[in-house]
Amino acid sequence: MQKTAVFADKVAVEEEMPVGDRWTARSLYEQLAQTVDMHGARPAVSFQLKSGPKDKKVTLTWRELKADVTRAANLFHNLGIGPKDVVAYLLPNGIEAPFVMLAGATAGIVNPINPIISSEHIAGILRETRAKVVVTLAPFPKTDLAQTVADAVAMAPDVETVLQVDLARYLGAPLGWIVPFIRPKIDVRHKAKVLDLYTEMARYNHEFLDFKETLDDRMCAYFHTGGTTGLPKVAQHRASGILYNGWIGSSHLFTEDDTMLCPLPMFHVLAAYPAYMSALMSGCHIVFPTPQGYRGDGVMDNFWKLVERYRATFMITVPTAAAALLQRPVNADVSTLRLAISGSAAMPQEVFSRFEEATGVKILEGYGMTEATCLVSINPPFGTRKVGSVGFSFPYTDVRILHCESGGKIQRECGTDEVGEICVKNPGVNEQVYTDPVRNREVLTEDGYLRTGDLGRIDSDNYIWITGRAKDLIIRGGHNIDPATIEEAFMKHPDVAFAGAIGQPDRHSGEVPAVYVELSDGANATVDELIQHANGEVQERAAFPRHVEVLDELPKTAVGKIFKPALRRLAIARTFDYALKKEGSKVRVLGVEEDTRLGLVAVVSGGGDAADDEAAEHILNSFTVPWRRQTAEEAAASTEEQAG
Repeated sequence: MQKTAVFADKVAVEEEMPVGDRWTARSLYEQLAQTVDMHGARPAVSFQLKSGPKDKKVTLTWRELKADVTRAANLFHNLGIGPKDVVAYLLPNGIEAPFVMLAGATAGIVNPINPIISSEHIAGILRETRAKVVVTLAPFPKTDLAQTVADAVAMAPDVETVLQVDLARYLGAPLGWIVPFIRPKIDVRHKAKVLDLYTEMARYNHEFLDFKETLDDRMCAYFHTGGTTGLPKVAQHRASGILYNGWIGSSHLFTEDDTMLCPLPMFHVLAAYPAYMSALMSGCHIVFPTPQGYRGDGVMDNFWKLVERYRATFMITVPTAAAALLQRPVNADVSTLRLAISGSAAMPQEVFSRFEEATGVKILEGYGMTEATCLVSINPPFGTRKVGSVGFSFPYTDVRILHCESGGKIQRECGTDEVGEICVKNPGVNEQVYTDPVRNREVLTEDGYLRTGDLGRIDSDNYIWITGRAKDLIIRGGHNIDPATIEEAFMKHPDVAFAGAIGQPDRHSGEVPAVYVELSDGANATVDELIQHANGEVQERAAFPRHVEVLDELPKTAVGKIFKPALRRLAIARTFDYALKKEGSKVRVLGVEEDTRLGLVAVVSGGGDAADDEAAEHILNSFTVPWRRQTAEEAAASTEEQAG
């Protein structure tokens, strides 16, 4: 195992051999076959429909998983899927998403889609990828996914076949007997064939592929970058980039003796690549508790008991889930847990310290992007963590901080601790990032580095610090939200002249949407009226703004664009002051300043006694936005100015 502790260790790994010599598999299916040869009888994937520590579970060994992958790939091939054809899946976590992912990438191109987005967004992605086959759930109580997918397929004319999975197979008696009588009926308006996945798979060979797999490192996966970002933006991934993620995990963290508890969805790259592909290449056991993962009924309450049940050694999490787990007692034996790996959004310092104090489990925060086939960097598991950073880059990944001109031309490279755009080159960065050629304009620099749209700096130890986002996306608990969708909804109100949506700090989700509105001359719409109007226009629940405020005039640039940094300052000050006041603290925000290294920083003063200062520090550290106290010199200058 590579024990990379400092940046020099990463460089040494790169100098040993080219990245292409690190593994021999040319496809995901070849890697699966190699894993079966070494660890075939070991558990590969486990799933339980309900969250209790004694509820029924289903486990596949690596040999059994390969059999299901082979059957499904042969089925897809027989349905007309070739190397350039797409199999989409809209599935909750379970046994099916893992084998459908590998089978889809073997027969053709697999396209995981978030099952909780609207049918219109799903249809847009299906049209973008021209998917021929869709795998999803059969009608089942307490979920409307079957109807949502049926509505989407009606708007996606390329879909020829819908394969359904019946979750009743995971229920014991008597619940399993009841489902057929309470199964919801759906309105089907599409012309695609609807078949049962397992019934169809049973017709096919499980020992070997009935077709010759192409092994030319083709694009074999499409992942969309978010469900609320307007028109679909679909990134494409090669087998080599996907296997690179698995090699990093298997060479740096996981062995066949590990068990990874992963309540994250398999339509997200964090679960699909750093987690699942690491399991694929190392032979470790990956566990998916309940179809909804962390959102499933009872998962948070039973989480530590599930750790004990599976004797998990690693847990995959995101900041919102880690914060929620802090509200529950550690009521089980979690001594097997070695590390928690967190991604998708920045984790507040307060969550770091409280989580580790409560559980004794060390958190490693990393950084990745769908466009880079995920992994970019992580705080080293065997070296110094710098809390607030995302560590240094993985072997064979090069990160530069650049100032770029339009067209991707590099203006200059930034120096140590100088903020610029984070740009990445590694085996997961493709020459054509998106399926839509128009979207590929300016996404790469002239020498092939991915322009992430994130702003950041690299310190003298080569640790990467993210300070902001050039793209202005709002990331709510790892969910990407395009502010334009919110702004357009409010602009449809006849009284609204301008609307500016930004992410305001949130102690649970990192940030949540907020919108500031400027009314037309003579208009008098109230906030309640605007909210009522937006209820019918903002399609996604996650995108609905937590705060709506009317300003006399929105701040604008010289060319008339809304100046969002000013709106963010308003939101930071308001949110921090509200949290402090709610907890009875006398500390208040004096202002929000721009720091060249940290981005926007809240400046606070007040308090005075030790207890209040300590309480205020805990509150402020629960946000991801940095803060500092007003210095004595600044206070004196302010007093002088007021006296003058």
